[in-house]
Amino acid sequence: MDIVTSALLTDLYELTMLEAARAAGTASRRCVFEVFTRSLPEGRRYGALAGTGRVLDAIADFRFDDADLRYLRRTGALGEETLEHLASYRFTGDVHGYAEGELYFPGSPVLRIEGTFENAVLLETVVLSILNHDSGVASAGSRMVTAARGRPLIEMGGRRVHEDAAIAAARAAYLVGFASTSNLAAGAHYRVPVAGTSAHAFTLLFDGEEDAFRAQLATQGAGTTVLVDTYDVDSAVRTAVEIAGPALGAVRLDSGDLAAQAHEVRALLDSLGATSTRVTATGDLDEHRLEELKGAPLDGYGIGTRLVTGGGHPAPGFVYKLVEREGADGQMHPVGKRSTDKATLGAGKAAYRMVVGDRARAELVLPGEAEVAEFERELTAELISGTSNPDWARTRLRPLQVPLIEGGEDVAPRRAPARLEAARERHAASLAELGLSPDEGPDGEIAIPTVTDGAEAARVLG
Repeated sequence: MDIVTSALLTDLYELTMLEAARAAGTASRRCVFEVFTRSLPEGRRYGALAGTGRVLDAIADFRFDDADLRYLRRTGALGEETLEHLASYRFTGDVHGYAEGELYFPGSPVLRIEGTFENAVLLETVVLSILNHDSGVASAGSRMVTAARGRPLIEMGGRRVHEDAAIAAARAAYLVGFASTSNLAAGAHYRVPVAGTSAHAFTLLFDGEEDAFRAQLATQGAGTTVLVDTYDVDSAVRTAVEIAGPALGAVRLDSGDLAAQAHEVRALLDSLGATSTRVTATGDLDEHRLEELKGAPLDGYGIGTRLVTGGGHPAPGFVYKLVEREGADGQMHPVGKRSTDKATLGAGKAAYRMVVGDRARAELVLPGEAEVAEFERELTAELISGTSNPDWARTRLRPLQVPLIEGGEDVAPRRAPARLEAARERHAASLAELGLSPDEGPDGEIAIPTVTDGAEAARVLG
């Protein structure tokens, strides 16, 4: 389905709320919305933010063209005055948020949207759709990269999701450290390196495995990767080395006991003189399987289903909540839900990573600039007193929110590939701050606490 604009990537109630607010005379009140998640999936130590670049593109394209308006008119859900308003809609507010690739934790305000109610409320669904999908893939993929312990990973899950989601998933996987993708559309649009050689169907096409290998090697060269588990692994490896010689690039295992087979294949390749030929593995892998394979002589992995579906947690649970709005007095007032288990802390918030030395110790989320200034005064007072914990002297606050859109315009417009490379670098640096070791395993307690006042921060530092 070709979508020219992004305006219909939304829910009807965004538009009916707009119409009712306009009728009540409150649509033009200034508002602050925040995007955050209340919790992380069980066992996840952090989340990885992905999709921000795609959100900026979606906001730029969020406008109602003639076809959109004809459709909305046919639904009968909106009045003509509302439709006329939508015809000229453009987002003219401001957006601040975490840099794409940054880590997030419960309560992290990863995006803050400021504008009038009628200008900002319409973005809720498309923003959440993108961030929940892309961050779900990225959060799972980051764990896989850590578990792989430096071995390169190929994203190859395109056939397991919607075709457009496949492109976004490949982008998110590359952002968190995957080396390449099998998806050509992701390669073309985002310049993600692409990789791929052959499937079992190719081997089965030929009268014999030797003929299949000869055909592949003839077109792709000795550096290619041959799939060796269609029939008998031992025989396939011997045949491939006999044809290609010791320059054979790699062999791929896709089924069975991968750990045991990897040891056997490595020994066989070495005995045949193919000591530089790599052994790779695919087949329903995830971070937990990679952890089990850490001692196997494998040189890389291909990962599909468990990656592109978020590793069992496809939606991180991001929500888009009104936290501050203009009152009848013309002043801004914090607002928030009070319902059980879904209470919202009102006021637009500032967020910082509290770093001691080169290690992150807490996510500091404070409601307003005054609270930030007060915390900094407390920190300074502790240092001047000379009686503070030595960690205070090594503490710095790394600002997490950066301007993304001001007055409806992208602050730093970039081509999609450049945005992606910057996000990939940000993720690597942010993850390094946690100091997590692969030997700690994929699951564990949340890496750092989210604190909302100076007293809590002081307790974190001891």
